[in-house]
Amino acid sequence: MNIVLGYLPTPEGSAAMDAAIDQARLHSARLVVVNTGRHGDFSHPNFATAQDLDAIETELTAAGVDHEVRQLTVGQSAAAVILAVAEEVDAGLIVIGLRRRTPVGKIITGSTAQQVLLDADCPVLAVKAR
Repeated sequence: MNIVLGYLPTPEGSAAMDAAIDQARLHSARLVVVNTGRHGDFSHPNFATAQDLDAIETELTAAGVDHEVRQLTVGQSAAAVILAVAEEVDAGLIVIGLRRRTPVGKIITGSTAQQVLLDADCPVLAVKAR
């Protein structure tokens, strides 16, 4: 089984990473970590730094999780990238972090989590930061 993690360098992203590691261990699954900036913009704060990616690699290796880390700049929304990777690797699960936003904020900027939840062809585990 493959699990896709939509990762952001945020508390929500860290919570999603922890949950994805737990799921990967539970199911002896391969974890595909996906990070992208807003529409592939590498200057956006959601785009993980090289240090963030190194820390992810170190954490997953130490956890004994078979994994791959992808950082994409394809000019698509984060939801579209996550869904495309999930389809490509035939994911059995997608893990994403959730953050609280106002209804107006969702209207103005859209919701990656909502699009993933509605459009995914496999189960989605949505995780809130503690």
